[in-house]
Amino acid sequence: MIRFTSVAASLLLFAGMSVHGETATSAQMKLSQTGSRATIAEPADHFTGRAYIDPLFSPVAPQRTGAAYVTFVPGARSDWHTHPLGQTLVITSGTGWVQEWGGERKTVHAGDVVQCPPGVKHWHGATDKTTMVHMAIQESNDKGENVNWLEKVSDKQYLQAGEHE
Repeated sequence: MIRFTSVAASLLLFAGMSVHGETATSAQMKLSQTGSRATIAEPADHFTGRAYIDPLFSPVAPQRTGAAYVTFVPGARSDWHTHPLGQTLVITSGTGWVQEWGGERKTVHAGDVVQCPPGVKHWHGATDKTTMVHMAIQESNDKGENVNWLEKVSDKQYLQAGEHE
């Protein structure tokens, strides 16, 4: 079986073909140019410190996936939260921390990918000394929900020693 790289698959789709050889029969493509989506300062009720979200796309039915870049300045982090259908984080720059409830804090770097299963309580953010940017990708459930916000990450939880730092 031939496996296509994402570039090859993208070229086929652009040419009107699927990776399986069928002709694409969907609605027209939509281009959302950079600069057309405003950066949003994250609300303090879900984050500690300064964090900014740059929306990339929201789901349009029947699609359920959305994505955004999130920038955390040193010391900034999300609250504890879960995702009904999980979340994938692609660390695009800097160094940050992620932690699953009951687990050790882990250090992440540009190029790392974190896959968080549905319903797993976790947080993520910058280290106390470095900025971190990640692309957050998650699906919305049938109710349109993609996150369940919980309590704040305490300073003690945030600064605890991590795994092999």
